[in-house]
Amino acid sequence: MSVTIHDVARRANVSISTVSRAFTSPDLVRHQTRSRVLAAASELGYHAAGAPHPVARTGHIGIVVSDLGNPFFTGVLDGVQARARQDDVAVLFASSDRDPATEQNLVRRMARQVDGVVLGSPSMTDDQLRALAGQTTLVLLNREVPGIPSIVMDAADGMRQAIEHLAALGHRRCAYLGGPRMSWADRARRQGLAEAAERHGTEVVEFGPFPPVFEGGLQGADLALAADVTAIVAYNDLVAFGALARLNARGVPVPDEISLVGFDDLVFAAISAPPLTTIAMPTEAAGRAAVTILLDLLDGDADEHTTQVLDTYLIVRATTAPPAG
Repeated sequence: MSVTIHDVARRANVSISTVSRAFTSPDLVRHQTRSRVLAAASELGYHAAGAPHPVARTGHIGIVVSDLGNPFFTGVLDGVQARARQDDVAVLFASSDRDPATEQNLVRRMARQVDGVVLGSPSMTDDQLRALAGQTTLVLLNREVPGIPSIVMDAADGMRQAIEHLAALGHRRCAYLGGPRMSWADRARRQGLAEAAERHGTEVVEFGPFPPVFEGGLQGADLALAADVTAIVAYNDLVAFGALARLNARGVPVPDEISLVGFDDLVFAAISAPPLTTIAMPTEAAGRAAVTILLDLLDGDADEHTTQVLDTYLIVRATTAPPAG
């Protein structure tokens, strides 16, 4: 089989675009990186003339998120744009509306116009993501796949903090209103939930999957009340807001009769009635970090197998209290 540009990229531990620039625009690549690429090409018997037509640096990067209507991504996009401006890089963005096929198509089309792509909370399979990573320089945000650079927020530890807080208040039976069925973030939350519940002797009744929107909380609140729990932990703040609305509609006071914890710390969490106890996710910092890794990859200065984990933390507001009685 003939040696391809992908083989050279793997051998040199750089991105495909870095290999391309090492041959076509060497002034854009650090000397040490270019030497590594040329050495890998020589060892493999690769000749640039046999490679696909190289694309010059565009000065653009892309970001595809699962739902632009979710305020969670507002912070991410703020961070992405702020960090890109520091390097005079333009940002193209698009939303997949939580559809894996749309997501895949958007990345493929965007890859023709940009130097690399940040993919936020993707719902594609690991194999589909690896295939895309072979077509463009790719960084994942809020998703972890071995072999693809990623930025993740420690949702498992956030869930541990939530359960620890509720247990300290005296809650022993809680409900979890889960997120989408194929959500990596939901799996991470459930992992932290199970570990923390066992550690603190808390019984958890799990419901879902629910869509990660206000309506998901409307559905979940009734199920949680029927399960006779004293506290609810929601997949995200939007679901928590829905649950809060439904509890109010049914005349169940929060936190007097039932406590409620969200996830994300959206801007509305501090001004809801009552203000929502939640797990803060460092969305803007995650956006900045994703762009930093992407630009480093393009310059040949980052490890393509890196995963950066950002801390989450509990913000106690007015929707949690000791259980009634």
